[in-house]
Amino acid sequence: MEALTAKAETKNNSVIPLPPKKQKKGLWKKIVRQKYLYLMSIPFVIWAFVFSYLPLWGWTMAFQNYKPAKSFSEQKWVGFDNFIELFHDERFYLVLRNTLAMSCMGLIAGFVFPIFFAIFLNELGGKYFKRSVQTVSYLPHFVSWVVVGGIVSKMLSIDGGIVNDILVSLNIISEPIQFMAKGNWFWGIVTASDVWKETGWNAIIYLAAITGIDKELYEAAKVDGAGRFRQMWNITLPGIRTTISVLLIMSIGHLIGIGFEKQMQLSNSLVTDYSEVLDLYALKYGINIGRFSYGTAISMFTSVIGITLLLTSNGIMKKLTKESIM
Repeated sequence: MEALTAKAETKNNSVIPLPPKKQKKGLWKKIVRQKYLYLMSIPFVIWAFVFSYLPLWGWTMAFQNYKPAKSFSEQKWVGFDNFIELFHDERFYLVLRNTLAMSCMGLIAGFVFPIFFAIFLNELGGKYFKRSVQTVSYLPHFVSWVVVGGIVSKMLSIDGGIVNDILVSLNIISEPIQFMAKGNWFWGIVTASDVWKETGWNAIIYLAAITGIDKELYEAAKVDGAGRFRQMWNITLPGIRTTISVLLIMSIGHLIGIGFEKQMQLSNSLVTDYSEVLDLYALKYGINIGRFSYGTAISMFTSVIGITLLLTSNGIMKKLTKESIM
């Protein structure tokens, strides 16, 4: 047929060659061409499968009355009984309240402080002074929560605690306050401790993003008469918007799975109703007393809610800012 020929005639009988057909490259050819990249990725794929996906098989325990001495085929299946028991436990809702309260406070403070700390650190003059401040700021990240818990407890102690000594000496209070014995103070203490420990470390990625901003933008802003704060607001913050969006989405995904290390180290019997979180609840009322199925149901609930929050926040952020992590 004439339509299949490689030439076409125009109205003035001139001949115009048709563009060559695009050859589709097969998947196998692409794999062969990038074989070394695929080979390099194999160990990481195996690692992710073994440590991230293979353990999901353990979620089956949430639907069983799991007994360690029995094989998988001998386990008794109970359906959603563990979840029904979980949602009928009043303690669960108290623990969920504590988890959401501390995670939201930690998300706001632990997200805002590193951003502004990185911006102001970038504005510091003197290369060596800036490096010294940055080094000192992220060193607490490498201190374990066992040590941090001891430091915080000692600082807030009524017996020689530096916080109470300062407040008393300034006549702000008349007698020392037992901060660690007041439940309504616990959430703030945990949040402040976490900010002190992680701000410097979390600011590193923002500092790296700031270094990628074109310096000519700052020079042009100076010529137009913009001050340092105006440059930070109109150049620095928009320049790291993508980094902020991605980290915010990932932080929201971990909103309900905040761990239990800091709560365990700073807690005591007087503030249990304010310090117990979901992970600690699963450990105490599940694994520690041999209720493995109940503990697995709690962990499964935490994971499902975390995935839901991640997908929801990613969808909202994609619509508002066109930024996405998937």
